[in-house]
Amino acid sequence: MNIFITGIAGFLGSNLAHYLIKKGHKIYGNDNFIGGYKDNLSDKFKFFDVDCCNFDEMNKILENMDVVVHCAATAYEGFSVFSPSFVTKNIYEASISTFSAAISNNVKKIIFCSSMARYGEQNFPFTEDMNTKPQDPYGIAKVASEETLKNLCEIHNVDWTILVPHNIVGPRQKYDDPFRNVLSIFLNRMIRNKPAIIYGDGSQKRCFSHVDDCISCIEQTLQNKNTSKEIINIGPDEEFISIKDLADKCANITGCNEKHIFYKDRPQEVKFATCSANKARKLIGYKTKHTLDNSIKSTYDYIIKRGAKEFDYKFNIEIENEKTPETWKNKII
Repeated sequence: MNIFITGIAGFLGSNLAHYLIKKGHKIYGNDNFIGGYKDNLSDKFKFFDVDCCNFDEMNKILENMDVVVHCAATAYEGFSVFSPSFVTKNIYEASISTFSAAISNNVKKIIFCSSMARYGEQNFPFTEDMNTKPQDPYGIAKVASEETLKNLCEIHNVDWTILVPHNIVGPRQKYDDPFRNVLSIFLNRMIRNKPAIIYGDGSQKRCFSHVDDCISCIEQTLQNKNTSKEIINIGPDEEFISIKDLADKCANITGCNEKHIFYKDRPQEVKFATCSANKARKLIGYKTKHTLDNSIKSTYDYIIKRGAKEFDYKFNIEIENEKTPETWKNKII
């Protein structure tokens, strides 16, 4: 198959590309390097230095594609409360441009990687039949993208699947970004003998997904008819862990003995968030292959191999007031 992956230099997109190449597919993709590394690319797939928001260019490079997997996203949930224009442009506008170009080129299917942010604050574990209740601009933009995708595909007779990954970790993740990727932030700091920075008391809880457990689900979605016109949570629902306990695990693997530093809660952060994987088990035979400890270790090994780095504050804060986290305003992560 000719498969086009947006965000192919990013974390999920690059891992998916390398995986699908080995399966014999022809892989193409684009990226603007907002959230990816150039060394995530390979000469085994065709790369286009094109922004998803540029419809005219996307319309050209999506010619003759069978499937489009839309992974590209400025996945800044907490940051979107303070830089909503930047984040939502690169979620909603980028998504609709991609969907429009794909449909214009008569693709057979569009797979959209949405976000657990679609669920917001409600009973957990989150199931796909729940109403969406996003509580930040990032989540709102993801839900708007979902609804537009379904609308356009129904009108133009294109198949779709919406996948909902959550808290993905592992090799090729951007770890010098101070605004997202809590596990990588912890590890990148602790490798340099700096303590974890935790918002609130650290009792908020999450499940963490090794990237390999997500890309195997995406592969299933390419041709499995059970996934047609379905919304599916992908990733583990085991090992629900508090952020403080996660920081403790990172301290153990890095040998960092510095005490964690606690700052006030970030606005709109969901306290307890985990997705049920039961629908994925039923439709695509999902089974978690990576434990949390394994996921932490593979992320740690990647950062060690590539080299720990100072954090890069390359994005401007659009709304700065007393609610903006001090860690971002003063660049102290």
